[in-house]
Amino acid sequence: MYKIVTVEDKIRVPPSKFEMDLEEAVKSSLEEKWEGLIDKDLGVVLAVVSIGKIGEGKILPGDGALHYPVEFKLLVFYPELHDLVKGYVIDVTEFGVFIRIGPVDGMVHVSQIMDDFVSYDEKNRMFVGRDTKRTMRESDIVRARIISISMGNNQYKIGLTTRQPGLGVIDWYKKEKKEEKK
Repeated sequence: MYKIVTVEDKIRVPPSKFEMDLEEAVKSSLEEKWEGLIDKDLGVVLAVVSIGKIGEGKILPGDGALHYPVEFKLLVFYPELHDLVKGYVIDVTEFGVFIRIGPVDGMVHVSQIMDDFVSYDEKNRMFVGRDTKRTMRESDIVRARIISISMGNNQYKIGLTTRQPGLGVIDWYKKEKKEEKK
């Protein structure tokens, strides 16, 4: 889920940015520090949206930079358990598939791909259902549910499932609807 959150922090503005407008220099320093950060409480920080209050800058002993207390807004992506997500398959391995969901990737373990016995076709880099003949391969568009999340220390792991009704490769259900109409 995408959110805009308000954060307060003290930001270091180095002397190389003193010639810039104060707000521009602070925003540049905030972007360097925050964008791309993965935090267990905030999620994945995508962008510094706006700057609210900038307090009085202070010089700390031994550091020629100015340190400002700042209130600002961030755009973050925070995955939550049981969220439905849509993405596309970016990699297929013998133990599962990796799906790009927005700014992050999640993994569907081979046991969570479908309610059918699946086998890995190494030559074509895809999974095939024994009875349903459904396939999942690179670039397929997929609907999945988040079943596990581990975030922190600038790392994340997101576990997904496509075994529930209505989940999986979007084309699976387009084919079913065509067959129902016949």
